[in-house]
Amino acid sequence: MQTQPDMTDPCQYLDAIRVLALDAGRRVLDVYEQGERDVEVTAKADGSPLTAADRAAHEVIAAGLKRLTPDIPLLSEEFAAADYATRARWTRFWLVDPLDGTKEFVSRNGEFTVNIALIEDGRPALGVVYVPVPGLTYYACRGQGAHKHKEGATPRTIRVRPKPAGKPMVVASRSHAGDHLAAFLARLGPHDTVSMGSGLKFCLVAEGTADVYPRLGPTMEWDTAAAQCVVEEAGGQVLDRDSKPLRYNKPDLHNPWFVVCGPDSRNWLALLPPEPAA
Repeated sequence: MQTQPDMTDPCQYLDAIRVLALDAGRRVLDVYEQGERDVEVTAKADGSPLTAADRAAHEVIAAGLKRLTPDIPLLSEEFAAADYATRARWTRFWLVDPLDGTKEFVSRNGEFTVNIALIEDGRPALGVVYVPVPGLTYYACRGQGAHKHKEGATPRTIRVRPKPAGKPMVVASRSHAGDHLAAFLARLGPHDTVSMGSGLKFCLVAEGTADVYPRLGPTMEWDTAAAQCVVEEAGGQVLDRDSKPLRYNKPDLHNPWFVVCGPDSRNWLALLPPEPAA
Protein backbone atom coordinates (compact mmCIF):
# COMPACT_ATOMS: atom_id res chain seq x y z
CA MET A 1 0.00 0.00 0.00
CA GLN A 2 1.35 3.42 -0.95
CA THR A 3 1.88 5.72 2.02
CA GLN A 4 0.12 9.07 1.71
CA PRO A 5 2.37 12.08 2.34
CA ASP A 6 1.85 13.97 5.57
CA MET A 7 0.78 17.36 4.24
CA THR A 8 1.09 18.86 7.71
CA ASP A 9 4.86 18.37 7.41
CA PRO A 10 6.36 21.58 5.92
CA CYS A 11 9.31 19.64 4.51
CA GLN A 12 6.89 17.93 2.16
CA TYR A 13 6.90 21.12 0.07
CA LEU A 14 10.62 21.83 0.01
CA ASP A 15 11.56 20.34 -3.37
CA ALA A 16 8.59 21.99 -5.09
CA ILE A 17 9.40 25.37 -3.54
CA ARG A 18 13.02 25.15 -4.63
CA VAL A 19 11.86 24.55 -8.21
CA LEU A 20 9.36 27.39 -7.95
CA ALA A 21 12.05 29.79 -6.70
CA LEU A 22 14.23 28.84 -9.68
CA ASP A 23 11.34 29.44 -12.08
CA ALA A 24 10.75 32.87 -10.56
CA GLY A 25 14.47 33.59 -10.68
CA ARG A 26 14.56 32.83 -14.39
CA ARG A 27 11.81 35.39 -14.95
CA VAL A 28 13.85 37.91 -12.97
CA LEU A 29 16.90 37.18 -15.11
CA ASP A 30 14.86 37.63 -18.29
CA VAL A 31 14.29 41.24 -17.24
CA TYR A 32 17.80 41.69 -15.81
CA GLU A 33 19.43 40.59 -19.05
CA GLN A 34 17.54 43.21 -21.05
CA GLY A 35 20.15 45.65 -19.86
CA GLU A 36 20.11 48.71 -17.68
CA ARG A 37 18.46 51.05 -20.19
CA ASP A 38 15.52 48.76 -20.82
CA VAL A 39 14.49 48.18 -17.20
CA GLU A 40 11.68 50.53 -16.22
CA VAL A 41 11.68 51.48 -12.54
CA THR A 42 8.59 52.87 -10.83
CA ALA A 43 7.96 53.72 -7.18
CA LYS A 44 5.75 51.88 -4.71
CA ALA A 45 3.58 53.75 -2.23
CA ASP A 46 6.45 53.78 0.29
CA GLY A 47 8.90 55.15 -2.30
CA SER A 48 10.84 51.91 -2.77
CA PRO A 49 11.59 50.82 -6.35
CA LEU A 50 9.44 48.42 -8.37
CA THR A 51 10.38 46.78 -11.66
CA ALA A 52 8.80 44.40 -14.13
CA ALA A 53 10.97 41.69 -12.56
CA ASP A 54 9.21 42.09 -9.18
CA ARG A 55 5.83 41.70 -10.84
CA ALA A 56 6.85 38.78 -13.07
CA ALA A 57 8.39 36.83 -10.18
CA HIS A 58 5.30 37.41 -8.04
CA GLU A 59 3.04 36.07 -10.78
CA VAL A 60 5.11 32.90 -11.15
CA ILE A 61 5.21 32.26 -7.41
CA ALA A 62 1.55 33.07 -6.77
CA ALA A 63 0.41 30.74 -9.54
CA GLY A 64 2.74 27.97 -8.42
CA LEU A 65 1.67 28.17 -4.79
CA LYS A 66 -1.99 28.16 -5.77
CA ARG A 67 -1.45 24.90 -7.66
CA LEU A 68 0.66 23.35 -4.90
CA THR A 69 -1.31 24.43 -1.83
CA PRO A 70 -4.63 26.03 -2.79
CA ASP A 71 -5.77 26.12 0.83
CA ILE A 72 -2.71 27.94 2.24
CA PRO A 73 -2.95 31.75 1.98
CA LEU A 74 -0.22 33.92 0.52
CA LEU A 75 1.26 37.16 1.82
CA SER A 76 3.65 38.74 -0.69
CA GLU A 77 5.39 42.08 -0.95
CA GLU A 78 3.79 42.54 -4.36
CA PHE A 79 0.30 41.57 -3.25
CA ALA A 80 -2.07 43.71 -1.20
CA ALA A 81 -1.90 42.43 2.36
CA ALA A 82 -5.05 41.08 3.94
CA ASP A 83 -6.19 43.09 6.94
CA TYR A 84 -5.07 41.85 10.32
CA ALA A 85 -8.55 40.65 11.29
CA THR A 86 -8.24 38.17 8.41
CA ARG A 87 -4.56 37.36 8.91
CA ALA A 88 -4.99 36.74 12.62
CA ARG A 89 -6.88 33.56 11.76
CA TRP A 90 -3.98 32.21 9.69
CA THR A 91 -1.98 29.54 11.49
CA ARG A 92 -0.07 28.68 8.31
CA PHE A 93 0.71 30.86 5.29
CA TRP A 94 3.27 31.53 2.60
CA LEU A 95 5.36 34.68 3.05
CA VAL A 96 7.13 35.78 -0.13
CA ASP A 97 9.45 38.48 -1.40
CA PRO A 98 9.56 37.84 -5.16
CA LEU A 99 12.59 40.11 -5.60
CA ASP A 100 14.48 41.02 -2.45
CA GLY A 101 17.08 43.65 -3.21
CA THR A 102 15.40 45.64 -5.96
CA LYS A 103 18.00 48.39 -5.46
CA GLU A 104 20.72 45.81 -6.11
CA PHE A 105 18.81 44.64 -9.16
CA VAL A 106 18.59 48.21 -10.51
CA SER A 107 22.28 48.86 -9.78
CA ARG A 108 23.11 45.54 -11.50
CA ASN A 109 25.44 44.10 -8.86
CA GLY A 110 23.75 40.68 -8.82
CA GLU A 111 23.05 40.72 -5.07
CA PHE A 112 19.30 40.11 -5.20
CA THR A 113 17.26 37.08 -4.22
CA VAL A 114 13.91 35.33 -4.49
CA ASN A 115 12.60 34.53 -0.98
CA ILE A 116 9.83 32.02 -0.18
CA ALA A 117 8.94 30.99 3.38
CA LEU A 118 6.23 28.93 5.01
CA ILE A 119 5.13 30.39 8.34
CA GLU A 120 3.53 28.20 11.00
CA ASP A 121 2.23 29.71 14.23
CA GLY A 122 4.31 32.83 13.76
CA ARG A 123 7.64 31.09 13.02
CA PRO A 124 9.36 30.19 9.72
CA ALA A 125 9.14 26.44 9.16
CA LEU A 126 10.56 26.35 5.62
CA GLY A 127 12.71 28.83 3.75
CA VAL A 128 14.22 29.06 0.26
CA VAL A 129 16.52 31.91 -0.78
CA TYR A 130 17.47 31.75 -4.45
CA VAL A 131 20.23 33.97 -5.88
CA PRO A 132 19.62 34.04 -9.65
CA VAL A 133 22.86 35.56 -11.00
CA PRO A 134 25.29 32.97 -9.57
CA GLY A 135 22.65 30.22 -9.53
CA LEU A 136 22.83 29.64 -5.76
CA THR A 137 20.08 28.32 -3.52
CA TYR A 138 20.08 28.41 0.26
CA TYR A 139 17.29 26.32 1.74
CA ALA A 140 16.11 24.83 5.00
CA CYS A 141 13.18 23.10 6.60
CA ARG A 142 12.42 22.62 10.26
CA GLY A 143 14.47 19.78 11.69
CA GLN A 144 16.38 19.02 8.48
CA GLY A 145 19.28 21.46 8.69
CA ALA A 146 20.32 24.15 6.21
CA HIS A 147 21.87 23.63 2.79
CA LYS A 148 23.58 25.52 -0.02
CA HIS A 149 23.29 24.39 -3.63
CA LYS A 150 25.20 25.74 -6.60
CA GLU A 151 23.55 24.74 -9.87
CA GLY A 152 25.47 21.83 -11.37
CA ALA A 153 27.08 20.86 -8.05
CA THR A 154 26.09 18.68 -5.11
CA PRO A 155 24.17 20.41 -2.28
CA ARG A 156 26.11 20.76 0.94
CA THR A 157 25.09 21.29 4.54
CA ILE A 158 26.00 24.66 6.04
CA ARG A 159 26.56 25.71 9.65
CA VAL A 160 27.15 29.01 11.39
CA ARG A 161 30.60 29.71 12.77
CA PRO A 162 30.68 28.77 16.49
CA LYS A 163 32.69 31.88 17.38
CA PRO A 164 34.84 34.47 15.59
CA ALA A 165 38.21 33.22 14.42
CA GLY A 166 40.09 36.38 15.42
CA LYS A 167 38.44 39.70 14.63
CA PRO A 168 34.66 39.34 14.15
CA MET A 169 33.41 39.50 10.57
CA VAL A 170 30.40 41.80 10.34
CA VAL A 171 28.11 41.72 7.33
CA ALA A 172 26.45 45.05 6.64
CA SER A 173 23.77 46.27 4.28
CA ARG A 174 25.11 47.66 1.03
CA SER A 175 22.16 50.02 0.60
CA HIS A 176 21.13 50.81 4.18
CA ALA A 177 24.23 51.59 6.26
CA GLY A 178 24.00 54.59 8.56
CA ASP A 179 24.79 56.18 11.90
CA HIS A 180 23.22 53.39 13.94
CA LEU A 181 25.44 50.78 12.32
CA ALA A 182 28.46 53.03 12.83
CA ALA A 183 27.62 53.23 16.54
CA PHE A 184 27.33 49.43 16.76
CA LEU A 185 30.71 48.97 15.07
CA ALA A 186 32.35 51.54 17.31
CA ARG A 187 31.13 49.63 20.36
CA LEU A 188 32.30 46.35 18.85
CA GLY A 189 35.93 47.41 18.47
CA PRO A 190 38.35 45.77 15.99
CA HIS A 191 36.46 43.90 13.28
CA ASP A 192 36.29 43.23 9.56
CA THR A 193 33.30 44.13 7.43
CA VAL A 194 31.75 42.78 4.26
CA SER A 195 28.89 44.61 2.52
CA MET A 196 26.11 42.70 0.82
CA GLY A 197 22.59 43.21 -0.47
CA SER A 198 19.26 41.46 0.16
CA GLY A 199 18.77 38.25 2.14
CA LEU A 200 22.30 37.22 1.24
CA LYS A 201 23.47 38.91 4.45
CA PHE A 202 21.67 36.26 6.51
CA CYS A 203 23.16 33.54 4.33
CA LEU A 204 26.73 34.70 4.94
CA VAL A 205 26.15 34.16 8.65
CA ALA A 206 24.40 30.83 8.02
CA GLU A 207 27.32 29.45 6.02
CA GLY A 208 29.96 30.68 8.49
CA THR A 209 31.47 33.38 6.28
CA ALA A 210 30.40 36.14 8.72
CA ASP A 211 29.80 36.18 12.45
CA VAL A 212 27.07 38.78 12.84
CA TYR A 213 24.62 40.87 10.84
CA PRO A 214 23.08 43.75 12.79
CA ARG A 215 20.04 45.21 11.06
CA LEU A 216 19.44 48.63 12.56
CA GLY A 217 16.88 49.95 10.16
CA PRO A 218 13.48 49.17 8.66
CA THR A 219 12.65 45.76 7.19
CA MET A 220 9.39 43.98 6.47
CA GLU A 221 8.41 40.44 7.39
CA TRP A 222 8.79 39.17 3.82
CA ASP A 223 12.39 40.45 3.75
CA THR A 224 13.55 38.14 6.53
CA ALA A 225 11.40 35.02 6.95
CA ALA A 226 12.99 32.64 4.43
CA ALA A 227 16.54 33.55 5.38
CA GLN A 228 15.71 33.32 9.09
CA CYS A 229 14.74 29.70 8.59
CA VAL A 230 18.08 29.05 6.89
CA VAL A 231 20.03 30.71 9.71
CA GLU A 232 18.16 28.91 12.46
CA GLU A 233 18.51 25.50 10.82
CA ALA A 234 22.23 26.26 10.40
CA GLY A 235 22.49 26.65 14.17
CA GLY A 236 22.18 30.44 14.34
CA GLN A 237 19.79 32.99 15.74
CA VAL A 238 17.78 35.98 14.55
CA LEU A 239 17.05 37.98 17.70
CA ASP A 240 15.28 41.20 18.53
CA ARG A 241 16.49 43.54 21.27
CA ASP A 242 14.72 41.39 23.88
CA SER A 243 16.67 38.27 22.81
CA LYS A 244 13.57 36.78 21.22
CA PRO A 245 13.44 35.27 17.70
CA LEU A 246 11.65 37.38 15.10
CA ARG A 247 7.99 36.44 14.82
CA TYR A 248 5.62 36.79 11.89
CA ASN A 249 2.07 37.82 11.07
CA LYS A 250 2.09 40.71 13.49
CA PRO A 251 -0.54 43.46 13.22
CA ASP A 252 2.27 45.71 11.94
CA LEU A 253 4.33 43.84 9.32
CA HIS A 254 7.47 45.87 10.04
CA ASN A 255 10.27 44.05 11.87
CA PRO A 256 12.03 45.54 14.88
CA TRP A 257 15.80 45.98 14.84
CA PHE A 258 17.48 42.58 15.02
CA VAL A 259 20.82 40.79 15.07
CA VAL A 260 21.68 37.65 13.09
CA CYS A 261 24.44 35.63 14.75
CA GLY A 262 25.77 32.23 15.69
CA PRO A 263 25.80 30.63 19.14
CA ASP A 264 28.88 32.61 20.28
CA SER A 265 28.75 33.69 23.91
CA ARG A 266 29.38 37.34 22.95
CA ASN A 267 26.37 39.50 23.79
CA TRP A 268 25.88 41.15 20.43
CA LEU A 269 22.63 42.75 21.56
CA ALA A 270 24.47 44.73 24.20
CA LEU A 271 26.25 46.58 21.38
CA LEU A 272 23.02 47.98 19.93
CA PRO A 273 22.66 51.76 20.22
CA PRO A 274 19.37 53.21 21.46
CA GLU A 275 16.58 52.72 18.96
CA PRO A 276 14.86 55.91 17.78
CA ALA A 277 11.36 56.54 19.08
CA ALA A 278 8.65 55.49 16.63
